[in-house]
Amino acid sequence: MTASPRIIAIGDIHGYSQALAALLNAVRPRPDDTIVTLGDYVDRGPDSRGVIEMLLALEQHCRLVPILGNHDEMMLDIAHGRREFFENWLSYGGTATLASYGCARPSQIPDAHLAFLERCQDYCETERHFFVHGNYWPGLPLPEHRALELRWESLRQRTPGPHMSGKIAVVGHTAQKDGEILDLGYLKCIDTWCYGGKWLTALDVQQGTVWQADQGGQLRS
Repeated sequence: MTASPRIIAIGDIHGYSQALAALLNAVRPRPDDTIVTLGDYVDRGPDSRGVIEMLLALEQHCRLVPILGNHDEMMLDIAHGRREFFENWLSYGGTATLASYGCARPSQIPDAHLAFLERCQDYCETERHFFVHGNYWPGLPLPEHRALELRWESLRQRTPGPHMSGKIAVVGHTAQKDGEILDLGYLKCIDTWCYGGKWLTALDVQQGTVWQADQGGQLRS
């Protein structure tokens, strides 16, 4: 019997390619699966380049829906000439990103990698769920949201109620420093602080299966 297509969300990767590789090896995405990555592919970890290379390869194997994170947006802005953000970006993990590419400026990053970030989405919706990087307003349709809420606003600043759509929100951005998924029923935050020494999380949003890996690629038992 053919297995049903899965919808699997992956939290904030932040340059930890070994953690991502371990999760993909455990999940074993099938061609009819949808993988939704919640953004922040770059910064802080040692291998932002390897992360994006892995996601480019994944696009050829299954349906990948990449969401744009605030770190990704900041790097793109600088690559497109907004130099006023450069020092801030370096202090938020950009130094590690440039080192992974062996370059001095985001504009020197390979065009294919910048193009990948440019085609990332603000949000994604399925029949029962929606996916954003950061936050949302409960009474506002998703197309009417600004980048500020979708990418930059933390759940610590404002924890929203259920969304008007009735769908379950799956978000990243707000690091859960105990390494556990924040599950409010109507909202699940799967940024489980990989860059801080906890876990990178993948969640099958329909079945509830969870996979977690640490920075070095060890799966959580």
